[in-house]
Amino acid sequence: MNIGYMRVSTNEQNLERQEQALKEAGCEKIYFEKITGTKKDRPQLNKMLEVLRKDDTVIIKDLTRLSRSTKDLIELVELFEEKGVNLKSLNESWLDTTTSEGKLMFTIFSGLSQFERDLISERTKEGLAVAKAKGKQIGRKAIDKEQIEYAFFLMDNDGFNITEASKKVGISRMTLHRYIKKREESAS
Repeated sequence: MNIGYMRVSTNEQNLERQEQALKEAGCEKIYFEKITGTKKDRPQLNKMLEVLRKDDTVIIKDLTRLSRSTKDLIELVELFEEKGVNLKSLNESWLDTTTSEGKLMFTIFSGLSQFERDLISERTKEGLAVAKAKGKQIGRKAIDKEQIEYAFFLMDNDGFNITEASKKVGISRMTLHRYIKKREESAS
C-alpha cells in the first residue's frame, strides 16, 4: 500500500501542493498535520508508524516534511527497514527504496547511523577514562547507610510508607525497594 505523509509548520501554510503530489504518486491513504517539524511528538506521524506493514511504501514530497534532523531521518529510516517498509521522496529522487539505487542509499544511511553511534560510544568511553584518571567518581554515588537506616526507622516506627520515607531521606523509591528486599533476604 502507498501511504503518504505531509506536514506544514503553521496553520497559515497550505497542504494542497503536497496533497496533489501524493495523490498523483498513487497514495491510497495520506496522513497530514500542521505542526512544526521541531516537535518530536507528531501525532499523525505516530499513527502512520503504527499502521505500517511489510511492503508498504511511505511517500513524502520531500525529506523536510518527514524528519526534524538528519538523526531523526536516520532513526525513521531504520524503523522503516525493521518493518520492511519502503520510503520514497518525490523531490529527492535518490531516496526511493523501491529501486536498487534507493536501497543502496538506504544502506549508506544505516551505515552512517551505525558509524555515528560507534563514535559516540568511543567518545563516551574516552571521557569516562579521563574523568576516572582525574579521580572523579564514575556512576552513581554510593548510598549513605545512615539514610537507609533512617528510612527503615521511619517505616518501622513512625508508620511511613515507602514513598514518604524515600522522600524524607532523599533517596528514590526504587533504591529503597532494593534495600528492603536485601533486608528481607538477609532476615530469612
